[in-house]
Amino acid sequence: MKEETKDVLRILLAIILPPVGVFLQVGIRLHFWINLILTILGYIPGIIHAIYIIVTRKPKLADSPLSRSV
Repeated sequence: MKEETKDVLRILLAIILPPVGVFLQVGIRLHFWINLILTILGYIPGIIHAIYIIVTRKPKLADSPLSRSV
């Protein structure tokens, strides 16, 4: 899959459940926990943070489900 396609899938997941989109992008790191707290405090801030992370950061997980080629 192309990287743009993976980003679109991550953004769609981030809209449904923001911490999942961040997890697929950076793993369980500081931004995941920040996003989880933002999502608990308010759903919209969690979405905004997740989309920001997906758009500005390169994936950190080489073995994430969306980075595997079929």
